[in-house]
Amino acid sequence: MDDVLRFHVQPELHDASLLLAFEGWNDAGEAASSAGRFFADAVQGARLADLDPETFYDFTVNRPRVHQQSGGGRRIEWPSVEFRYGALCDGRGLVVGVGPEPHLRWRRFTEEVMELARRCAVRRAVLLGAFLADVVYSRPVRVSGSSSEPETALELALEPSAYEGPTGIVGVLAERLRDEGVEVVSLWAGLPHYIEASPNPRGALALVQKASAFLRMPVDDAPLREAAAEFEEHVSALVASDPALSEYVRALKKREFAQ
Repeated sequence: MDDVLRFHVQPELHDASLLLAFEGWNDAGEAASSAGRFFADAVQGARLADLDPETFYDFTVNRPRVHQQSGGGRRIEWPSVEFRYGALCDGRGLVVGVGPEPHLRWRRFTEEVMELARRCAVRRAVLLGAFLADVVYSRPVRVSGSSSEPETALELALEPSAYEGPTGIVGVLAERLRDEGVEVVSLWAGLPHYIEASPNPRGALALVQKASAFLRMPVDDAPLREAAAEFEEHVSALVASDPALSEYVRALKKREFAQ
């Protein structure tokens, strides 16, 4: 079998956690992937590993991108999940994986991620997602989810989800990690379906705050809070300028109040 999991370094991580977010179906408003990159930057994450994209992606669906380089050359960037690692303030390791949801061979993809988790001695994992819903844009973003440890769900005040239906790679990985004995928390931000704006920093902020509580990782989320406030002002202006949209939001508020 080809070696599709490629490590760049072999660090020794202490009491490591894994955080995963995937662009695409699991990532309304780019909230999950934005939150994942926030954590990678917060620990000044260095390159750890990546996955050979040839095995998992249809390049006619998610095409490689060409970039101009400073010297005049051109570089092709292939879609792939990149893993970065760093340390929390108390020395615990954090591995962050962000990239497009794979199109092909999900079971093989899952086993490769599990191999990375084993080699990094991962003890807990948090998986991020975001979905579109009938929610009022100006209300605090609700984060639903689940935990393999019931007391953790209570501690994080997670709204349980009764969803049944098609799932993404986040759901597949969560089940596989639990089966391996890793403590797993899945966090999903519910975002308004009637606002076609991306990225959505309000969703990213809600996920960052919940994930940092689970990881017991203090973060400086001031830039995200500022971006979220600006985003809300922009959306408020957009809603106010559209009578039909304003009426729809009023109806949502009445429905929410009646519940």
